[in-house]
Amino acid sequence: MIMAKQYGVTKPLSLAGPMEADIQRTKELEKFLVGAGLYESVEEAAKREEVLCQLKQIVKDWVKDLTRLRGYSDQMVEDANAVILTFGSYRLGVHGPGADIDTLCVGPSYVNREDDFFFVLHNILAEREEVTELQPVPDAHVPVMKFKFDGISIDLLYASISLLVVPDDLDISSESMLCNVDEPTVRSLNGCRVADKIIKHVPNIEFFRTTLRCLKFWAKQRGVYSNVTGFLGGVNWALLVARVCQLYPNAVPSMLVSRFFRVYTQWRWPNPVMLCEIEDKEFGFSVWDPRKNPWDRTHQMPIITPAYPCMNSSYNVSASTLRVMTEQFEFGNNICQEIELNKARWTALFEQYPFFESYKNYLQVDIVAADADDLLVWRGWVESRLRQLTLMIERDTFGKLQCHPYPHEYVDPSKQCAHRAFFMGLQRRPGELVQEGQQFDIRGTVDEFRHQVNMYMYWKPGMEMFVSHVRRKQIPSYVSPDGYKRRLMSGQLAEKPYSERGLKRKKELEGAEEKQQSQDKRPSISPPRDSASPELIVGQKNGMFLQQCSSTVTRGKRKSEEISNSLTNDTTEFAGTSGEPAHELLRLSHDGRPVGSTGCNSLCSSQGDLYRAESKSLLNNVCENGSRFIEDALLELEPKAAHGMLTSLDSIGSESVQKSSIRHVTWFHTCSYILFYISDFFFKGAVFWFLFYGLSCRYSVTSTA
Repeated sequence: MIMAKQYGVTKPLSLAGPMEADIQRTKELEKFLVGAGLYESVEEAAKREEVLCQLKQIVKDWVKDLTRLRGYSDQMVEDANAVILTFGSYRLGVHGPGADIDTLCVGPSYVNREDDFFFVLHNILAEREEVTELQPVPDAHVPVMKFKFDGISIDLLYASISLLVVPDDLDISSESMLCNVDEPTVRSLNGCRVADKIIKHVPNIEFFRTTLRCLKFWAKQRGVYSNVTGFLGGVNWALLVARVCQLYPNAVPSMLVSRFFRVYTQWRWPNPVMLCEIEDKEFGFSVWDPRKNPWDRTHQMPIITPAYPCMNSSYNVSASTLRVMTEQFEFGNNICQEIELNKARWTALFEQYPFFESYKNYLQVDIVAADADDLLVWRGWVESRLRQLTLMIERDTFGKLQCHPYPHEYVDPSKQCAHRAFFMGLQRRPGELVQEGQQFDIRGTVDEFRHQVNMYMYWKPGMEMFVSHVRRKQIPSYVSPDGYKRRLMSGQLAEKPYSERGLKRKKELEGAEEKQQSQDKRPSISPPRDSASPELIVGQKNGMFLQQCSSTVTRGKRKSEEISNSLTNDTTEFAGTSGEPAHELLRLSHDGRPVGSTGCNSLCSSQGDLYRAESKSLLNNVCENGSRFIEDALLELEPKAAHGMLTSLDSIGSESVQKSSIRHVTWFHTCSYILFYISDFFFKGAVFWFLFYGLSCRYSVTSTA
């Protein structure tokens, strides 16, 4: 009996091959992927090859020049060499049009990363006309230099190995490459080593590539493709797909996609996903082992790299992002079951995730910079810290408030400045008991996040960040590709055209909206029943800060008419778009530093509660910019959510709830003032009594004498 070859750490779950229906579904899937534009043209592929050839020549000349400057012999100069290797999606053969190329430059031992790579080579690239958007990131977990070469995006890493001459046929998979190198170098080398191991450990490379290309596109459509924000990146998805290929070695892509969702819907995290056994060599590098390393026990979704030293490639995943991905796996599994029953087509699997219809409350993070170059580095820094905001909110609310960071950035075309916006959905943990008057006060959390962001060592004037709490119907219209507004306007809900699968939900939404409107119109003396739900506090009371900034610096005082007009226009925009009073807008600055030389017109016109830590700077800005104070209502957080999907329209902004909240706040302030005056009266009375008693005693002593 011939034993089937085992791929991975366990035996296959099934050796079954495809049936005729599976082959037909695979053809339909491949046709869909081609129609979706996931394959690059022959011309673009040739251009990529040309760019890589030019880059190889640049790094070779760079190493030869450094060898000559350091006084090596002519023979050494002639033999001096550096090689360019690829990894990631390009190495795996699943890259699409416009995708970047992950590259690794391997150089000799006497060419270092700090000075030679990030300074000398950086200057060489900066002088070339083909190179644009050059962005060095030396302090990253894996130091990288990002740029575009003739329009092709390049991520360039560097590794200095313990060889004086680097051969052109360098075997990167050899473990001798890890001798006498530091950990950043090991992490840089591991990109190529992991890609080679993945290719080696899958049964059918072509089936693997088709399945991976499909699932990467699915992850982007469903908003779960981003390592930096706490979801999964390219290597993570590649490892997950490779493991499914090992479990079903004879399956075709349509079967592998279906089995992928079936496996990971039932996977019991934090059990790790591994392609091979973890080996601990004698090179002294730490490998992933929760038995020895306490930090490894905290990982939510371990996906282990197959090359030594084996690491968890998904350490960024948090409890909230794991919840979101699990929900999306369940969505994919349900759709695939319908496809296998011929009740749905592949297009249903790749429907865009309705993020801005799935939550009632959101955090909006706006960032601005003086120009496009500053925004490029500032955006990268802020985006890399958004994951920390998710972890902080989970920590400070004991996991009761769940976050869904959305890995997409948006630009307001009406702003005349370098600007980006990120959004994060908020909801209560499902099953959490609702207590009357319970609130989530995350002001301190956001303030801590602001301070972390402001520690950016390359900060420049003009780099600013704003955080605001917005409700669903206050989401700005520019988040939609076709520019429509997802908010209540003139008593009607403007919606995007729905597909057949969305018609039923559309009718449910309209019915819920009519019901909600009828409830809001009823006169109410006491708060509605929902007012017992917890509330979200994200900013200090004190009003609204509206700032106008333009592309040039204007000095001196503004005319009162201009300030009045800007305030009136912005306030009207709030009232016209949301139908309710505008909320406070407090500005985040960089440790009290002034705004830079450029900005945007009414950047802070996005609805919500913005923060500012330094109260003195806030008061100064309020006086200088003509801000006015308004009373804001506490916003009620959505009490329940079914798998992160929309179940009912936004009902947190009803007039009765707001009036009740304001009434409670006003009553509290009234009681505080009464107690203050009473205590003040008794305090002054006590002082008067002591003075009177002292004078009496003195008079008595004088009389006796």
